[in-house]
Amino acid sequence: MEDEVFDQIVSVFHDLVAWIAAGAMVFGGVVPYVPQYRDIRRTQNAEGFSTYVCLVLLVANILRILFRFGRYFETLLLWQSIIMIATMLIMLNLCTSVRTATELNTKRRSFIGQKPSAGASLQRR
Repeated sequence: MEDEVFDQIVSVFHDLVAWIAAGAMVFGGVVPYVPQYRDIRRTQNAEGFSTYVCLVLLVANILRILFRFGRYFETLLLWQSIIMIATMLIMLNLCTSVRTATELNTKRRSFIGQKPSAGASLQRR
């Protein structure tokens, strides 16, 4: 009787550890991007973030998904690739929107209120 209870507890503990490990494996690659996303969104500055890293990770994860058609691998790795692709697309969307807004504001500020210099007005005459 005690052995059956112990076996059930060990089985539940094993399943719990397996689920936690699977979750860490799937979402572990996304965790470093959460603080970067929050920082870029808060400061509206994406200068320290490389979009080439996003490109490389997108290509690698897309190739991993395509590789699965030829040689089957665990579904857990498939979900990891899907979540990483979604994360990279979210990061690229944020970075491009922040950089576009920054460039538009910089260009707009550089032309407002500028008066032609004295030398430029003399050259036009």
